[in-house]
Amino acid sequence: MTEDGRDQRRLVLVVRADPVICGHSGEARNLAEAALTRGFTQVRIVTWPLDMLSRSGLPLKPLDGVMPYSEGIEVERPEPVGDYKVPDGRFLAGLTGRLVELFTDGVPTVCMSLYLSPHTTAVAEALRVARRTGLPVAVSTIAEAVGSDVTNVVRSCVTQGQFGAAAHVLSAYLDSDVPVAVSDYTRQLVILAAEQIDAQHRTDFARRCRDRIAISYPAIDTAGYLNLSPYDLQNRLQSRGLTSGRYVLFLSRLAHAKGVDDLIEGFARSSACRDLTLIVAGDGPQGPELRDLAASTSAADRIAFFDDVDDDEKPYLMAGCAAFALPSKPRPEFVETFGIALVEKMLAGGGPVITTETGGISEAVGDTAIFVPANSPPAIADALDAAIALPDHERAAMAEHARRYALQFDRAQVFDRLLARLADVRQPQLTPLGS
Repeated sequence: MTEDGRDQRRLVLVVRADPVICGHSGEARNLAEAALTRGFTQVRIVTWPLDMLSRSGLPLKPLDGVMPYSEGIEVERPEPVGDYKVPDGRFLAGLTGRLVELFTDGVPTVCMSLYLSPHTTAVAEALRVARRTGLPVAVSTIAEAVGSDVTNVVRSCVTQGQFGAAAHVLSAYLDSDVPVAVSDYTRQLVILAAEQIDAQHRTDFARRCRDRIAISYPAIDTAGYLNLSPYDLQNRLQSRGLTSGRYVLFLSRLAHAKGVDDLIEGFARSSACRDLTLIVAGDGPQGPELRDLAASTSAADRIAFFDDVDDDEKPYLMAGCAAFALPSKPRPEFVETFGIALVEKMLAGGGPVITTETGGISEAVGDTAIFVPANSPPAIADALDAAIALPDHERAAMAEHARRYALQFDRAQVFDRLLARLADVRQPQLTPLGS
């Protein structure tokens, strides 16, 4: 019972959280904030220590650019357990142990993991241990497959013949009360991997995946991108030396699968962009290579890299662009399974979205974008020419259509749908409050 007389109800999110540059760290924030509006008295985001993240090679935001969470949301970064003789397992032991403590303290808890490995497997192990303690455990689980956890872990296990590791991940996923995927494309990826395992080992994963996995699109803070002040927009852009409608924007992780190299070449080819700037906003492993590529083009003096964009600035950069380009392409290590940045841009306004139909992108944008083939700088150049040439009324109509489509991903609606699914398989007390 809380001080104001409410029954305690907790949401635990296990995820790669801020400051990791990843759409799903933002999704975790949005789910946490939505939970506070739906009767949850506390939210814990259980994630990895900062020093471990800095050594991991993951792209990270500047810490001073991470927006604070609302009161009631606590980020926990459990310290590793053991010494040097337990190399990688120390951090996982710390995270799993903390989950056991949260699962056995008597507070009814919904635990949602984003990324099957290692987060869902850690939740499954913690829940097994918690139940073996003999202490009361009131925990319901949601496991979300985001896509790269399938391409990087499950699919590689299949191709390398590592049946045990694949079975471990899929079993933990299917043991969750509600297993979901961030897009139908991701769901099909999981099922395909399960079919390959079944064919090799006569297991039954694929049928269970088809029967149980639902789609839950990423939760987005729609309000944070709507109704931006024109005065604030002008000031934000001026601080960067930008003018509304005079630049093309890319804003995502700098990695091969994002197609930034194709965009740079396409921008240099575009006749309509000769007086515009290309802003490449983000950080990632391909950063140095992309800077070298940009410097070698005829548009070198019109391409700028921003590696310090914080969450508060992002909507304004999106709203002021003449076009937003994310020409993702399929790669062995990663395929775009949704496209959170695209939806954020659609909410913010600005010029048209130019993207590909790679992976789950078409589910994120519907019919609101200009599509180009993957790996095609000439097609990107043509799309930029068409986008810049649009009359103002057509540009405004496209922006409004895109915004209406994107509103379906509002974090409160997504969270309510997750709770409704949980209520279908668990006790009535887990129905969305106020519904």
